[in-house]
Amino acid sequence: MNVLRFNWRTYGAAVLAVAALGVAAALAGPPWRPWCLLTLAAIVVPSLLSILVTHHVYDRSGLYAFPWLDRPGEGDLETIVTITAGFDETSPALRPRYPRAALRVLDFHDALQRVEPSLRAARLLHPPTPGSERVAPAALPLPSASADRIFVIFAAHEIRDQPTRLAFFRELRRALKPHGRVIVMEHVRDLANVLAYTIGALHFHSRAAWRRAFAGAGLRIDREVACTPFVTTFILEPHDPPP
Repeated sequence: MNVLRFNWRTYGAAVLAVAALGVAAALAGPPWRPWCLLTLAAIVVPSLLSILVTHHVYDRSGLYAFPWLDRPGEGDLETIVTITAGFDETSPALRPRYPRAALRVLDFHDALQRVEPSLRAARLLHPPTPGSERVAPAALPLPSASADRIFVIFAAHEIRDQPTRLAFFRELRRALKPHGRVIVMEHVRDLANVLAYTIGALHFHSRAAWRRAFAGAGLRIDREVACTPFVTTFILEPHDPPP
C-alpha cells in the first residue's frame, strides 16, 4: 500500500514505540503496567484505523473510476488539464475517458514552499509523468478560457499559503471555458476524517476554507459528491468574470 511506502518513517516510529511499550508493560510492576498498555493502545488503534481507511479510500473504493463524470457529451471535450503536486494517479485514468481531448499535465511540486515528507517520498518513488510541465501555482501556462475540464485531485491542499492558494484558483478560473468545470477532490477537515486520522486531519482544510477560496476566485460549487465518507469532490463552475 502506498500509505505505508510514503509514510514509512511515521509508521516505523510507531512500530518501535509499540515494541518499547510492550517490553515496558511486560517488565513494569502493577502501578505502571496499565499506563503502558493504555499508551500502547493509543498508538496502535489510530495507526491501524488510518491505514485501513486509507486502503479503503485509495485501493478499494474505485475513486479513480470517476463514475459521477458519466454524462452525455463528456467524452467529446477538447481540452483536459490535470494538476498535480508531484504524484500523478489522475492522468492515466483520464486518458481513456477523454480519448479525443488534448490532455495537459501540470506539476507544481517544485514550486511548493513546504513539502511534506510523504509527498517527498512519493516523488522519489514515482518520477513525474512523462510530458508533464513544471509550473508555479499562481502562474499557470494556460491560455485564458481554454480548458473544458481542470482536475485537481488531492493536490490543492498542498498549497499551504492562503494567498497563493487563492491565486491558484483564480488562475483556474481564468483558464476555464465559460461552460467548463473545475474538479477538486480532497479530504476535508470534518468529523469522519478526524476520527480516521486524528491529528493528521489538521493537514486538511475545512469545508468553509475551501468555499472561501472558490468564491474568492470567482468559482461556485455546481455539485458536491461524497465519493466516500472521507473524500469530497467539489465540481466548480464559473460564477463571476475572471478576477
